[in-house]
Amino acid sequence: MINFRLIRHLWLFLAIAEEKHFGRAAKRLGMSQPPLTEQIQVLEHALKVKLFDRSRRGAQLTPVGQAILPAVRKFAEQLESLELAVREAVAGQIGTVTIGAITSAILEVLPALIEQVRQNHPGLTIAVKEIDSYEAIPALEAGDIDLAFARLEGNLGENINSLPIRQDRLAVALPAAHPLCERSGLYLADLAEENFIMFARKVSPLSFDALISACGNSGFSPRILHEVRSVASQIAFVGCKQGVALVPDSLQLMAPPAVVIRPLEDGLHVVTTAMAWSSKRQNPLIDIVIDHISATYLHATDGNTRVDAS
Repeated sequence: MINFRLIRHLWLFLAIAEEKHFGRAAKRLGMSQPPLTEQIQVLEHALKVKLFDRSRRGAQLTPVGQAILPAVRKFAEQLESLELAVREAVAGQIGTVTIGAITSAILEVLPALIEQVRQNHPGLTIAVKEIDSYEAIPALEAGDIDLAFARLEGNLGENINSLPIRQDRLAVALPAAHPLCERSGLYLADLAEENFIMFARKVSPLSFDALISACGNSGFSPRILHEVRSVASQIAFVGCKQGVALVPDSLQLMAPPAVVIRPLEDGLHVVTTAMAWSSKRQNPLIDIVIDHISATYLHATDGNTRVDAS
């Protein structure tokens, strides 16, 4: 039997953990503070642990509270998904496919795709959440998302399938005042003396190795000053004048004033978006979306020299 009282107590716990203050959490929950305090005391008594340390500065999680927070947060997300599924069933919807996507895919790829899927399958709900590329595979394996649209390539794991659907010209992101901004026709070899901000190799080993190899073919080994986990971080570090970064040319649309993005003339291209999914999850709703996207985006190689980069 479902313990609805425990579910409510965990929901209250999560609100306090996020607000770090009983008063603010009570206001967010639309209740007064004394009943909230009492309910948390009931939860602590039931679990036989102390969850919060209270002071004038607010409420801080105890080590036990910190240990259970990730599980409670995931449980809350599952409850929200369940609530959505119930509402959809009542409204006649056939179900939901959850997509995790990087920012560029949300801007450039998903709008048209979602519209096309909805036209062909009006009873199917598409839910989108923003992720970074390094989060895609763990989220698929955990079942947090059904499909990932991210910078992925190569062997992603025994149970992960993928389909590259978009590529872009390789470019360099430079600090706005960098002398190379004044140059036309930049080549990879022109960056030999620069400090680089690169994706960490553990995020995408094949992508990392491919870019290192491309630099080697241009006569130098890149001096890597920072390794980061996302393109957004690369751009941020470049804006802080920490070095240069190899990025897709399409990022010109999102570059802040402190960063200039120039395409490289070497004729190298990078995978900017690939679709990935878990072969272990048998879900006909996911297959509907995969089949539609595969039919739309699967195409022959265009002959461009490509460097697969996440």
